[in-house]
Amino acid sequence: MVREIITDNIMKKILFLLTIALATLYSMGQDMPAYRLYNVNGKTVDYDKLVKEAAEADVVLFGELHDNPISHWLEYELTRSLYYLKKDKLVMGAEMFEADNSLIISEYLSGKIKDKNFESEARLWPNYKSDYKPLLMFARDSNVMFVATNVPRRYASLVNRQGFEALDSLDSEAKRYIAPLPFAYDPELPGYKSMLDMMEGGGSHANDNLPKAQAVKDATMAYFIAQNSGRGRTFIHFHGTYHSDNFEGIMWYLKNLNPDLKILTISSCEQDNVDKLDEENEKKADFILIIPTSMTKTY
Repeated sequence: MVREIITDNIMKKILFLLTIALATLYSMGQDMPAYRLYNVNGKTVDYDKLVKEAAEADVVLFGELHDNPISHWLEYELTRSLYYLKKDKLVMGAEMFEADNSLIISEYLSGKIKDKNFESEARLWPNYKSDYKPLLMFARDSNVMFVATNVPRRYASLVNRQGFEALDSLDSEAKRYIAPLPFAYDPELPGYKSMLDMMEGGGSHANDNLPKAQAVKDATMAYFIAQNSGRGRTFIHFHGTYHSDNFEGIMWYLKNLNPDLKILTISSCEQDNVDKLDEENEKKADFILIIPTSMTKTY
């Protein structure tokens, strides 16, 4: 009887250890990638390939998902990798900072003003501290130029209400923070057309000025990027992925300004399964960053 009890206990321990071992092997065998990178042809590529091609570009348009930690992490890592290769030939810029804040950003990065003053005066996005402050700190610590590229939001709002014509009434000081007027606009670009289609599909009345408000942002960002690119530099720019998806938006305006610029685009997308590129995300950019839909958000 005693022998049977001992044998039974030994068997239970063996079964328990076997279960743990199988569970460990199973978990080790499950690949749970935080992201996958694909090229424009839908083939998987590695990070080193992205860095190599980005370093050879005049402009890198990094389209992010604003609330996605993988987008923000890869922005930071790519910036670090490019700095290692380019040093003082690297320039940074972002949609999240408006052109009329250029002075305060310059003062902040040069150490003339403190964090609390900058953060209270610069009209920062709600997720600034978690997602964009690390980029600014990298620029400060590495002495990299950081360009505030976006049109002041009050002027985009003006266009949304009254169209491009309203910009003509602004004084010369205001126009310094907008792409030179008049700038080109193609309402037939699929990205702009889809904005109206989404409104109509959602039951809202289509506002023809909505894509124009998007265009004044794209045109202005492109203008300030073009002003600070070339001459062996690589300008890495961060913005919502919609601003450069399908080689439109900012890229369309950059090509209008300087057809010779070598531009690389990155699109950020979410999929349930990252192991295969969904058809809807094919050919969105030179590199397509695919992130699991289950990824946690930054806000």
